[in-house]
Amino acid sequence: MSQISHDAASQNRSMVGFWIYLMTDCMLFAALFATYAVMRNATDGGPGGAALFDLPYVLVETMILLTSSLTAGLVLLARQAQNRKAVLSWLAVTGVLGVAFLVMELHEFWLLVHEGYSWTTNGFLSSYFTLVGTHGLHITVGLFWLLVLFAQIMRKGLTSSSNKRLVLFATFWHFLDVIWIFIFSIVYLWSGRL
Repeated sequence: MSQISHDAASQNRSMVGFWIYLMTDCMLFAALFATYAVMRNATDGGPGGAALFDLPYVLVETMILLTSSLTAGLVLLARQAQNRKAVLSWLAVTGVLGVAFLVMELHEFWLLVHEGYSWTTNGFLSSYFTLVGTHGLHITVGLFWLLVLFAQIMRKGLTSSSNKRLVLFATFWHFLDVIWIFIFSIVYLWSGRL
C-alpha cells in the first residue's frame, strides 16, 4: 500500500471515529433534553425558568456563541487559502468569543446560586444545571482544543495534519452552536410556557 493511500485510509478512519463521537454526544444531549422536559415543572413550589432567567442576557450570550460559529467558518476559509496568519487570527477571535460565552454562562450560574437556586434546590434546577453545564463543559474542551491547534500551527504552520484537525474542530464547534440553539429555544424561550 502506498503512503498516500495509507494516509487517506487513516484520515477516513479519523473522520468516521469523529462522527461516531458526535453521534454519541447527540445521544447524551438528547437524554439531557428529555430529562429537562420531564423535570421542567418539578420546581417544588419554587419559581420556574420564566421567573429566574434573564432573556436579554441569554440572547447576548447566544449572539456571542453564534458569532463564534461564523469565525470558526472563517478559519476554514483561511485554511483553504493556506493563509496561516488569517487562520491564527480567526482562531484567536473564535477563542475570545468562546471565553466570553463561557464567562457569561458561569456568571449566570453564579447569580442563580447566589440567589439560593442551586442544582440541589429542585428537579427543575438539577436538570437545568446539568444540561447547560454539560454544554459549558463541551465549550471548555473546545477552547482547550483551539489552544492546542493554535500552538501547533504557530510552531509547524499549516500541515495536512493541522488542516484535518481544523476541519474537525470547526465541525465540533458548529455542533455545539446547534446544541445551544436547542438549549436557548427549549430551556430559555419556552421555559414555563410549554
